[in-house]
Amino acid sequence: MKLKRRAPHLWTALAAALLMVLGLTSTAAYGREDDGAAPKAAAAQTLTWTAGDPIDRYLTFPRTAVAGETTIVFENSAATGNTTGMPHTLTFDVSDPEYNNDVQLNILANPSDAQGGRHTATVTLTPGRYFYHCTIPGHGSMQGVLTVTEGGGEDTTAPETSAKVEGEKNADGAYVGHASVTLAATDAGSGVDKVEFAVGADGAWQPYTAPVMVHQVGAHKIRYRATDKAGNTSAEKAVDFTVVAPPTDDRTPPETSATVSGEKNPEGQYLGMATVTVTASDAGSGVNTIEYALGASGAWQVYGGPVMVHETGTHTVRYRATDRAGNAAAEKAVDFTVVAPPTDDRTPPETTATVTGDKNADGAYITSAKVALAATDAGGSGVDKVEYSLDGGPYLAYTVPVIVDRVGRHTLAHRATDKAGNTSVAKQVAFTIAEGGGVPAPNCPEHDERLTVVVGTVDTGVPNRITRGRCTINELIEDEREWTSQALFLKHVDKVLDKLLYDGVIDEREHRKIYRAARQSGIGKPGQTAGYRDLFDGTPSSFAKWQHVGGGSFGLNADGSMTSSTTTPGMGMLWFPERRYEDFSLKLRWRDDAPGTGNANAGVFVRFPQVHDHPEEPRPEWVAIKYGHEVQILDRPDGDMYKTGSVYGFDRVGLGGAGVTPKGTWNDYEIRVEGQHYSVFRNGVLINEFDNTGGQDFSPPRGDDPGTDGRRYASGYIGLQVHGTTDVISYRDIRVKPL
Repeated sequence: MKLKRRAPHLWTALAAALLMVLGLTSTAAYGREDDGAAPKAAAAQTLTWTAGDPIDRYLTFPRTAVAGETTIVFENSAATGNTTGMPHTLTFDVSDPEYNNDVQLNILANPSDAQGGRHTATVTLTPGRYFYHCTIPGHGSMQGVLTVTEGGGEDTTAPETSAKVEGEKNADGAYVGHASVTLAATDAGSGVDKVEFAVGADGAWQPYTAPVMVHQVGAHKIRYRATDKAGNTSAEKAVDFTVVAPPTDDRTPPETSATVSGEKNPEGQYLGMATVTVTASDAGSGVNTIEYALGASGAWQVYGGPVMVHETGTHTVRYRATDRAGNAAAEKAVDFTVVAPPTDDRTPPETTATVTGDKNADGAYITSAKVALAATDAGGSGVDKVEYSLDGGPYLAYTVPVIVDRVGRHTLAHRATDKAGNTSVAKQVAFTIAEGGGVPAPNCPEHDERLTVVVGTVDTGVPNRITRGRCTINELIEDEREWTSQALFLKHVDKVLDKLLYDGVIDEREHRKIYRAARQSGIGKPGQTAGYRDLFDGTPSSFAKWQHVGGGSFGLNADGSMTSSTTTPGMGMLWFPERRYEDFSLKLRWRDDAPGTGNANAGVFVRFPQVHDHPEEPRPEWVAIKYGHEVQILDRPDGDMYKTGSVYGFDRVGLGGAGVTPKGTWNDYEIRVEGQHYSVFRNGVLINEFDNTGGQDFSPPRGDDPGTDGRRYASGYIGLQVHGTTDVISYRDIRVKPL
């Protein structure tokens, strides 16, 4: 299912596909969706793609076409066999030089959209080949190639190609000084349209117009191919040869220099862009290679022309050269600064994070780490505020370096806002605090960094302050612990509050509010499930604590369950925003209520970050998909390969394990997350275990996989997926117990 050479572009294409169900311009070279405007002349031909339930292929598709104006039809509807509401895209890839890149077609279709899943666009095709595919994650094997010819001919035979390498050789067969590569192609059918060559094993294809002269000393490969006027391309061939320097007694390295050019401001900073031109000369054997590198530690690259630097900030460009006798010039560098041109400030600030502290041999920080943040604003309005979020928590104002001393792995996100209101995309830095050290990490009974003191489900509004022992108030109250009676719990709370009052952490009024909340919480009363807290108990008040993002919706039923809507289309998520969880046991009950003979496609999301803290993701429900894990619910024997109990995109499970219950039957689900180990129980039977090491079952990856060790978040929120109006799912009795 892997898409070779295309994975880096897929998330960009996906974001565009999810936002737009049309071509973006009205230019003939681009797809433009018919919108009911004034009638126009029909296109010369119509090409149709269809899709349905499968995620590994289009159901029907064309293989050939003729050049000219064309109507593209893409239908993914109930009429073409889509019974699940699954969206698909038809996207023409414009990133690979091997294929035509003059049609930017990107259509998203699903049965519940405004067009019923059937979309049309008008494009102009040119001779050659177009690569098309679906950009929905996991659907990567839906792809193909469309070959376009001039039309009117029957030529199906590719041209014949040959190459000849010429030049003076030494006794070993190497070319002395230089080699000349001459290419030729013949075609008995429609005639040769173009001949191309590429330098090296992975160099870009270039038009061949004259013999290729190779002067650089070393081993070389020239690849070549040809295409005829009917669009037939010959198989790639290659010639390999070696160039050596002429005999010489040259011992002097080349002379090198660099100049920086561009428009400057009065401070000498370059506005918008700086161009670095590197030159080298050698009076002996001649210059063989010139190289440059960006920054103090950037990789060396072959210099093929002036280097243009657009990114704002301070830059260093290093350069060097080698002559044909092997003499290398000393490395030199030029330094300069690029700033944004003086315009209305629409550029967000740039933030950087520096982590300092003593490390052990494993690279973990001993005792604590100090994170210092900095921000600059190239837009001109100036930095207004800097914020940070520790381990997926709420964003807080940054004023002084953040000291982190809790044992374990941590992720700190940081962002900044300028005075024009531009907020930067959050960046992250990850690090680990080792166990032991001179000053131990705080020995807190629980981990709870919510902004206010919450006892059970009762929010007191009192700030959740750090106490003298470096634990928060919430952590000392221990409302997650199993209490045998409420009297015992209240006695514990009163003792903790008296100590906090004595230390000056809280005042008398806050003492009374927290103790009153402890009584109202009911913690310790008979009938409580040991250690578990209700997130949804069927009451309107508990249902109101959940928030919905994206398409679809859930409604509360009279029997204390919730069911997804049969009338509100789209995919979305209901999530519980009041608390992040690290290690936990989540218990709930679900029921497949899909109409007819179909089965519901749904899932439970865990350990995803705050969905509204990712401005780069315009659809907040996708934050859970990209950054968290979905534990799948799908009893359907066909369709999606990830069945009930799977960790979607990472770990497949078939319909075995605890078996499949009839539709309309309640199922008990338990999801246990301990460290990076996931266990899934269905009706009391373990059906899946998954160790999250960052590896996926498919390409491209489902999300950004935050964290330098390839793992996802160590803590996060809980959510329930709704997939569409036909994937009707019900939930009830949702409880969680921190482990």
